[in-house]
Amino acid sequence: MKKLTLLLFSLLIVGFAFQSCSNSQKTYAEMQADETKAIKDFIQKNNIEVISTDKFLQQDSTTTGNQYVLFSDDGVYLHIDKKGGKMAKSNDVILTRFLEISVATGDSTLSNNYDNTSIDQFRYTKNSYSTYGQFFMEQSQKAYMLSAYGSAVPAGWLLPLQYVGDGSKIKVIVPSTKGHSTAQQYVTPYFYEIEYKIY
Repeated sequence: MKKLTLLLFSLLIVGFAFQSCSNSQKTYAEMQADETKAIKDFIQKNNIEVISTDKFLQQDSTTTGNQYVLFSDDGVYLHIDKKGGKMAKSNDVILTRFLEISVATGDSTLSNNYDNTSIDQFRYTKNSYSTYGQFFMEQSQKAYMLSAYGSAVPAGWLLPLQYVGDGSKIKVIVPSTKGHSTAQQYVTPYFYEIEYKIY
């Protein structure tokens, strides 16, 4: 009798454990709602002034103060600290320094701002239909984005290259749909500070 009671009690505990696990699973729609709220809270906390693409273009594709242009079709927010020089063209190699911060938690999650060999690079491809970037590594370099997330450059990193060039510095809020593979998988938005150097 004692063994039967212990067995039933154990099964009850396991049942509650499975129930609590299933309750913690969110639907994709719930995760998207959390992402939207996290971005909204980040914007409010950092006193960001969101401007339209029309206003951005009227300002000669620049931002002033703490302005971020919202590209509403992509959900990407862009602030330009420095526009830089020549624009990237297809097949250029672009070197980057970056800092990645989780919008939801405010934690720094990845960066290559350590030393001269800590430069991520990607080949930029642009045609009339699409824009694409692929991270790669040279023997003397480290490749943080490639190692952490794979070779595909997030679309949120490529969009700014329509407006900035060699030597540019930007800040960008990238929603999960325009982010790297992990961002997409976990519906996580990221904030980046990025410097682009056309090689």
